[in-house]
Amino acid sequence: MDVGRGSGAGKRRVMVVADYGRESAGALEWALSHAVLEHDEIVLLHVEPPAARRAGGGAFSTFLRRPASSSSSSSSSAVAAAAPPAGEGECGGGECEFLEAMRATCEARQPKVRVQVERVEMEGKDKAATILMQSKVFGADLLVIGQRRNSSLFLGCKLSGSISSRGTDTAEFLIENSKCLCVGVQKKGQNAGYLLNTKTHKNFWLLA
Repeated sequence: MDVGRGSGAGKRRVMVVADYGRESAGALEWALSHAVLEHDEIVLLHVEPPAARRAGGGAFSTFLRRPASSSSSSSSSAVAAAAPPAGEGECGGGECEFLEAMRATCEARQPKVRVQVERVEMEGKDKAATILMQSKVFGADLLVIGQRRNSSLFLGCKLSGSISSRGTDTAEFLIENSKCLCVGVQKKGQNAGYLLNTKTHKNFWLLA
């Protein structure tokens, strides 16, 4: 499946939906190893619930910061290790450490690539629509999102009953409605490769 690598195209902006959890870490790992070129830019986009920034405190303040590894096998586990306990999904007063771990992974794996971290507040209760809007705002050329097999869940969070989620999950909605190419990524074990979904390719198997 062609995502633009090696095509000789100019600089692209690759947006990766950044969340705590193995799905997002696996999506970033795939992007760094199979999609991003040294002249591209990476935008790590994290969408927060409306009350997250006002909550204060800092659910991430007790996390153990781990150095990013340049090996692909440890990148996703290092990022996933920053995941909060169940129910602690919001960023508090300080920077989310999993975002810094993801930034460090990008810089270690692709040192020539500019990395931008963006934390935005969810519009209403519709995460999918917020991501779609931000991909347009930042002019994304490629949108990468972690995807679970269970379509009723996305990165551990149930979808709202908004128009964007009628019978579909966040990744599926973005794949079908994004103006740029959107790739849903499922990492299949440590060395088993990836299962990819786009608007034109469904359940495309890619070896690690």
